[in-house]
Amino acid sequence: MTDLSGSRVLITCADRYMGPAIARRFAAAGAEVIADRGALGSDGEVEALARRAGAIDILIANFAQPPHTSAVDSIDNDHWHALFDTLVHPLMRVVRKFAAPMKSAQGGKMIAVTSAAPLRGIPHASAYCAARGAQNAFIRAAGLELAKFNVQVNAIAQNYIKNDTYYPEGFIATEKFQAHLKQMVPAKQVGEAAETAELALYLAGAGNRHMVGQVIPLAGGWV
Repeated sequence: MTDLSGSRVLITCADRYMGPAIARRFAAAGAEVIADRGALGSDGEVEALARRAGAIDILIANFAQPPHTSAVDSIDNDHWHALFDTLVHPLMRVVRKFAAPMKSAQGGKMIAVTSAAPLRGIPHASAYCAARGAQNAFIRAAGLELAKFNVQVNAIAQNYIKNDTYYPEGFIATEKFQAHLKQMVPAKQVGEAAETAELALYLAGAGNRHMVGQVIPLAGGWV
C-alpha cells in the first residue's frame, strides 16, 4: 500500500467533484490533508490559500463546472467564460503558485482531475470540451517542463465516475441513463469515486517517478 505518512496534501474544491473521495483515501494513507473549498477565482485567493497551506508535497487540482448543452452556433458568451473561469484559470493559478517551491525543493507531485470529454468529443458540449481540453493541454506541457526538477505533473481525465457534479446517484438510476450507459460505455457501468482516488494515490506515491505530463483516461473504455 502507498504510505503518505509525513506528506502534506492540498486538495482544491475539496467538498465537491472528486474532492471528498480523494481526501478520504489520502487521509487513510497517512497524509495530512489540507481541504480547501474556495473557487480560487483570483490571484489573491490563491495567494491567501498558499499562506494558509504553507509548504505542501502534493497538489490535487480538483475543479468542476456543470456543462450547459448547446449547439455550436448557440454558444453563450457568459457560459463560455464561466467554464474557463472555473476550470482553466484556477488550474493555471494553483500550478503556477506551487511550481516554484516544488522546483526549489527538487520534488513534488501535482495531479489534476480533469475530464475525458475532450479526448473523444461530445456533441452539444463543445464549450465544455474546449475548457477541459485546455486543462489537459496545460498539464501535458507543464508536466514535461517540471519533470527535470523531479516534479511529477499528471492528469486523470475521467468520465462515467460517480460524483455530485456530473453523475449523482439519482441521475445514474434513471432508465434513460442506464440505456445510454449500455450503449456508450464498454464497461457498461459507472465507476466508483474510489477508483479515481486510488489512481490519484498511485500518482502521488513515491513509486511513481517516471510518469510525467500524462493525461490518463479513466472512463470505462468510453475513450
